[in-house]
Amino acid sequence: MLNNEMLRALQQLVGSDNLLTDPADCWVYGYDNSRRHALPWAVVFPITHEQVVALVQLANLHAVPLVAHGRGTATTGAAVPIQGGIVVSFERMTRIIMCDPVNRLMIVEPGVSNQLVQETAKQEGFFWAPDPSSAYFSSVGGNLACNAAGPRAVKYGTCRENTLGLRVVTGQGESLDTGVYTTKGVVGYDLTRLVIGSEGTLALITQATLKLLPLPAAKRTWQVTFSSLEAATQAIVNVMQQSLIPSALEFMDEAALRLIQTYSPGLVHAQARAVLLIEMEGAAGMMEEAAAQIEQACRVPHFLEIKMASTEAERLTLWKVRKALSPLLRHFGSQKINEDVVLPISRLPEFIERVYGLAQRHQLTIVNFGHAGNGNIHVNLLFDADKVQEQEAAQECLREIFALVLSLKGTLSGEHGVGLEKLPFINQELSPVALKLMSDIKRCFDPKGILNPGKYGSFSFESKP
Repeated sequence: MLNNEMLRALQQLVGSDNLLTDPADCWVYGYDNSRRHALPWAVVFPITHEQVVALVQLANLHAVPLVAHGRGTATTGAAVPIQGGIVVSFERMTRIIMCDPVNRLMIVEPGVSNQLVQETAKQEGFFWAPDPSSAYFSSVGGNLACNAAGPRAVKYGTCRENTLGLRVVTGQGESLDTGVYTTKGVVGYDLTRLVIGSEGTLALITQATLKLLPLPAAKRTWQVTFSSLEAATQAIVNVMQQSLIPSALEFMDEAALRLIQTYSPGLVHAQARAVLLIEMEGAAGMMEEAAAQIEQACRVPHFLEIKMASTEAERLTLWKVRKALSPLLRHFGSQKINEDVVLPISRLPEFIERVYGLAQRHQLTIVNFGHAGNGNIHVNLLFDADKVQEQEAAQECLREIFALVLSLKGTLSGEHGVGLEKLPFINQELSPVALKLMSDIKRCFDPKGILNPGKYGSFSFESKP
């Protein structure tokens, strides 16, 4: 717990209005969307970079853990303060400092929502590429912390590819500016990309320079339906071999479609066993060629139909099928494990088939959907949390899924991060040399280990057998 000296110093630093110490008030800041929880000793709401610098220096002096918190939409427990300490909530640092359309960039504070960034950029004819499903509510700081992506990553990349620079505070309380104001720059190590995705274990982000892209002149969206899983996965491979790269290529399997039909009848073909949602963006003159390529790539055996949206309203209707899935999963089973593994596209058919086999063997419902264009599949294991046998089956099935992913040359996370959920498994993917280097980097940024302890870099990694 915090001693009186520390409490007085916090009150002097940020003021009583920006400090919570009552456990009842602090409780909600111990959660993220993983449903894990740990009660922080206090919650601080900084409003300036200088306050964050002073806060980290104060925490160093008293050896108090600091855990950065955005809007709590992450699913891996990365923002859960498992060792107590102070949660640093950036929800009041919400300024858009500059929008510079000439240089195609925007400078923002970490508490700004992804949605506000998009709305502001759109007024100038631009957009920021990362578009996670939580974009309406999630903060830029949280997006950067786990290197969030979303459907558009297949064409435009993740936060790492769309952030020019950062202003951060290291674990020693030092102010650091990383990156450049330009779209090219190779002076020094790429500390910007290192901090992005580090889940608040290396530094606290107080400002970000985002790379903006011009809004496309034209957009086309298709929903393609198949009567077999094999047909859909073959179509994914075909589409990604075309010269025109889709800006989104989403996949939904039979279990996902059954769930949609239960709660929203009529949204998909009655005989559908798999659906692809494909979107293309670019010059208006290229759309006819894109349509021809898409139709040709998707006309495989067991293809059922293709629908193209002709209006924005129809486009939103097609997307409604995909976006309905995550909320609907809360109605199916009392608990779910939501993983975001990534496979080489050529291995997707084998992966999905073998996951079905695991579901049957463990007597579990598994729903698969996600960003198939870059092989990022959300594997959702659904089970009854009140039944010990189902809990144990789900955990064993998860271990087997992770082993399968790695055997197919995939990776355990594409955009959700590691947090607490995947920390026990990362030594199966990363070598002892890599894990040691991560720990060494953590010590360079945060010698006392006060930033998000118990997560990346501060974990006692074990070598692979």
